[in-house]
This record gives sequence, structure tokens and C-alpha cells, in this order.
Amino acid sequence: MQKIKVKNPLFLLDEIEKMASDYRGDPSSAMLEVLDPEQNHTFNDHYLEVDYDLSQVMFVATANSLDLPQPLLDRMEIIELAGYTEDEKLQIAKRHLIKKAMENNGIKTSEISFKDSAILDIIRYYTREAGVRGLSRTISTICRKVVKEVVLKKRKTKAMISDKTLEKYLGVRKHRFGLAEEENQVGEVTGLAWTSVGGDLLTIEATAYKGKGKLNYTGQLAM
Repeated sequence: MQKIKVKNPLFLLDEIEKMASDYRGDPSSAMLEVLDPEQNHTFNDHYLEVDYDLSQVMFVATANSLDLPQPLLDRMEIIELAGYTEDEKLQIAKRHLIKKAMENNGIKTSEISFKDSAILDIIRYYTREAGVRGLSRTISTICRKVVKEVVLKKRKTKAMISDKTLEKYLGVRKHRFGLAEEENQVGEVTGLAWTSVGGDLLTIEATAYKGKGKLNYTGQLAM
């Protein structure tokens, strides 16, 4: 505040849920005083031993989850934002991520090309996320492997990355996408699940064994 010389700046607290509490202190306790409008006009910095008036400051916090102490959540207005859709991720990859990965890895447009089918398969089968960080890392991985092929002179033609060639660079698929079992299996049933990424199909497995008549529940089940 001293540097920008205003009393009403905008402070962005990025990924606030990653604040850690240990023997060195509890940052979330300090944030209670900072975000409380009844107290922040006389906020005291215990390190500098100086009082600050934070009553006119606009605080905006971002988080990937609401895994925060409840008293801290009570001092915030929660605004939930949906993750990127599949089409949005595709356009972000085509317009920004691929260009950035190629520049960072020193590869030319004459040496590699990504088809839309490849990008969609990366989104569906290799990255399950609300954002695009994993997508960016995966595209960079492919670029580095193509660079290696070029340097070792194992490739003399342009690398066309399609859904048919993805396994060569990324291995077997890590996730399943939107398909139930084609054939019924004994002891399995398809259910629905919700994650931070969105809706998903969940395979529920059951097995029979001799018990004692007791029923045990595991997981987050509403009874």
C-alpha cells in the first residue's frame, strides 16, 4: 500500500486454499482479521508492529476447492465458476497452448502439426481437469519427444499428431470417457458421479463373500 500510494487497492489472494498451518504459524488466523470488516480498520502487523487500515481494500481470493476453515469462509462471498468446456479447451489449445509449447521447445511448424482429433483425445483420455494446466504439460511432452526424434535423426518428415498416433507419445489412455460397458458384467453396475471436473460415469463393483450379518459402509455415503 505504501508503494502504490492508495488506500483502496485490489488485492488478489491466489489459490488461498494452499495456505499451510504448522509449528511456524497459522496464516488462516491472520486472514480472519484481514477479511473481517469489523476488525480490518485496525489491522496490526505483528512483524513490523505497525497498524494498517485495510477497511477500504478490496480482497479477491481464488481457490480450486472450498477446503478452507469455516470461519474464513464465513467472511467471504462464494462465487463458483464453471471449468472450461471441451470446445473451449480445444480452442485454447489451438490458439495458445500449442504455439507456446512449440516456442518453448524450439520446434517449428514445419516439424509438427496437431489435428483436432488428437487434441480432443488428450482432453478426454489423458487429462481430466477443470483448467488447462495438464493439457499444456501434455502438449509440451509431445513436442519434446518430437524434438528428440528430430535431433536423433529418427524423423525426416513432419510429425502429424492425430488420435491414431497419440499412444506412441503418451502411452495407453489414462481415463475413460463417457462410455458404459458394452456388455453386462457380473458384480458390476454403472452409476453416476460428480467431481470438480464435472459429471462422470462410475463403475461400481460388488463381490459376495460369507459374512457375519453386519453391514459396513465406506466412502462418502449419505444415510
